[in-house]
Amino acid sequence: MTLPVIWSIAGTDSAGGAGLAADQRAADALGVHLCPAVAAVTAQHSRAVTRVEPVAPELLEAQLEALAADLPPRVVKTGLLGSAAHVHAVARWIDRLREAGPVALVVDPVLAASTGRGFADDEALAAYRDVLLPRATLATPNHREAERLLGLAPGADGAPALARGLRALGAASVAVTGGDEPGRDGLALDWIATPHAEGWLAAPRVATPHHHGTGCTFASSAAAALALGFVAADALVLAKMATLHALRRGHAAGAGAGPVKAAPFAADPTLLPQLSWGEAPAFTAAGLPTARPLGLYAIVDSAARVHQVLAAGVRTVQLRIKTEALTPALEAEVRDAVAACREAGAELFVNDHWRLAQRLGAPGVHLGQEDLLALGDAGRAALRASGLALGISSHSLWELARTTAFAPRYVACGPVWPTLTKAMPWRPQGLDNLAWWCAMAGRPVVAIGGLLEAAQFEAAAACGADGVCAVRVLGDEPTLTVPALQRSLAAGRAAARTPPPALPHPSLDAGFGAALA
Repeated sequence: MTLPVIWSIAGTDSAGGAGLAADQRAADALGVHLCPAVAAVTAQHSRAVTRVEPVAPELLEAQLEALAADLPPRVVKTGLLGSAAHVHAVARWIDRLREAGPVALVVDPVLAASTGRGFADDEALAAYRDVLLPRATLATPNHREAERLLGLAPGADGAPALARGLRALGAASVAVTGGDEPGRDGLALDWIATPHAEGWLAAPRVATPHHHGTGCTFASSAAAALALGFVAADALVLAKMATLHALRRGHAAGAGAGPVKAAPFAADPTLLPQLSWGEAPAFTAAGLPTARPLGLYAIVDSAARVHQVLAAGVRTVQLRIKTEALTPALEAEVRDAVAACREAGAELFVNDHWRLAQRLGAPGVHLGQEDLLALGDAGRAALRASGLALGISSHSLWELARTTAFAPRYVACGPVWPTLTKAMPWRPQGLDNLAWWCAMAGRPVVAIGGLLEAAQFEAAAACGADGVCAVRVLGDEPTLTVPALQRSLAAGRAAARTPPPALPHPSLDAGFGAALA
């Protein structure tokens, strides 16, 4: 198997903590091949950097020329560059590489050591602004680095404004990392701004003095994820997970701050970050709901159909009537469905119309992420206060991270198989991603999309799905189809659990650039 290739153009660390040493560990953890191109040699130990020597521009050119002839990259990641000449050289190489095909550029602007020693003069800063950031697929500065790149005084702007400023300079995506900042409620907060999602990416802060190489690990992990085909928002979720895992494995090496230690991270649900829905860093630390398993989950489009599936023995139902207008006819359908499900002891989720559902006494609602985003902070607060059980759709890692910030009744993972129910840009999740969702979500997971045969229901249940959605497979007479589907679910729950993969696969084409909710 040929591994994706990334180049890291950065500095050495004689103490083995940061720079190319950290980049190599991160690349190995995510399963890509890293080519280390030395831009600067440092003399340092765990307490200080004593000397920095940029390599001759000709030597850097020779390294890149050699790599291009045999190991062309999918992603180029930069760290310590050392001079404006190096910055310009990287920019020229990015243009040259992109003539042959897509190449992502991750810019980690290492402008100073954690001990305070500066690595970039005014000429280098100008080169970053003028030629490197306009070519960047992703930039990963910390707060102080972002301020220096934008020419701002410390504390002049918050992370969201800093990210907007860097994107205005041309960076397609930005993560302003916050590991060095105070954080909130024991969380380390990074602000991410990408074409697909923005918000605070939050994970528990690790109380350790051994954090050397954290920024390099984060940027290189994101670069590796991009090389694996993930879009920037998903790559940053994986980078946050990889960095948290590396921090937990940090160790002493010398008298000062020891290095973090990136390594393969399997399906550990404590690594999954939360992603805020807006600029307010609002997160939920709720445990798993104690409600019954959702089981066979019927999605129907009328109250008459609700009566049919209830008579067939279904006890989880979604009423999905796709209309924005709150008409008397819609109200009558919802009222009828609420009464029928209450009498049968079934759990009902009304699609989209949450205020109507609340008014008519429905126990739950199902919303897509675009609907929740459109509510704004005030609307989401009102929904939280309504007491409605909430189901949320998710198709990608950033959407999964965002659902966890709401602590819903369940998270829908889809489409598991190709579906014609509605047009979507998402690739099928497959059983591997479904198993990963079930292991990582920290909430009950509902499998949805393309389930047309009883065997698929058994396979989804074996992955750990708490509920499995039935739409077209119910047929005209659910009393004839539901018993076989129920038996398949029971067989899947009784079977050996399908193990999750170490990493999920991308669910969106990396070339798909339109913003998605």
